[in-house]
Amino acid sequence: MTARSAGGRRRARIGTRLLATLAVGALTLGAAAHASTSADDGAPPRGRSPFTGLTAHQGPVLAVKFDNAPTARPHTGLTQADIVYVEKVEGGMSRLMGVYSSRLPKAVGPVRSARESDIELLRQFGHPALAYSGVRSSLNKVLRDSPLYARPEGRFPGAYFRDANRPAPHNLFARPEAVLRSAPKAGLASDVGFRFGPAPAGGAPTAARTVRYSAASHTFAWSPQERRWLASFDGAPARGASGARLGGKTVVIQYVDMPPSRYKDVNGAATPYIKTVGSGKALVLRDGKAYKTHWKRSSPEGGTHFTLSNGRPMPFAPGQVWMVYADR
Repeated sequence: MTARSAGGRRRARIGTRLLATLAVGALTLGAAAHASTSADDGAPPRGRSPFTGLTAHQGPVLAVKFDNAPTARPHTGLTQADIVYVEKVEGGMSRLMGVYSSRLPKAVGPVRSARESDIELLRQFGHPALAYSGVRSSLNKVLRDSPLYARPEGRFPGAYFRDANRPAPHNLFARPEAVLRSAPKAGLASDVGFRFGPAPAGGAPTAARTVRYSAASHTFAWSPQERRWLASFDGAPARGASGARLGGKTVVIQYVDMPPSRYKDVNGAATPYIKTVGSGKALVLRDGKAYKTHWKRSSPEGGTHFTLSNGRPMPFAPGQVWMVYADR
């Protein structure tokens, strides 16, 4: 045997072992990638908003409480929200809450007061900033002790302004960038349980659905032309200050308990406490259909998950999501 032939065989054995090692490594990486995909259960991949499923910068989270009295309309900056919540308040009226991360409008409003149950609702967003006009004095300490970065107009006047063309108290507006500058540690957008993807099989064709409180109504009608649900408040089309119609690609009607809280307004009416931790029924509207689903949120820190009758996640249509709380 020559030295050259022996060296050739050694190089061949080394090459064989190297190829085997690379193959094992590739299989391991493939398995890990598969496990990661399975584990996230359809969560939006990096670079996509966990709130809308669209490609977006994951900025800090800002929640804003909106007035929704007829004299407070039209709203400013609501079309840029990732998520819009519809909440029942005293006297059977409603307030809105916009959650922002992907886009920040220059101004939002009219801004109104926060409620006790907003703390529980917002804890699933980690440590968001909250813009609001104020609260009952007895609730101030509760907000200060919460994980939220409470930024009321009274303590941060530079982040707010009044519109002289609107009647008080429906004329307070906030500057989102200024609010967030005052809360530099506000948490970034993260998974809150929403899943996005193609519409599942089934669903009942639906032209419109209405959620009523004793002094307010909220209707969402499917628009085949715009491919989204157009909102109406109290029977009138809901529009932003620019004239654009309000509405979302997905509307979730979540049935919850809303018992009276320990707090009351200036007229003595009890504030409803919206219980968003627990489980129950929900109706998800997307693509002109209504899907019966089940919602579950195990803890205040956890997100809200929506599942179909077969146990699979209910996918939302990518785009702005409206969450409407209805009495169970």
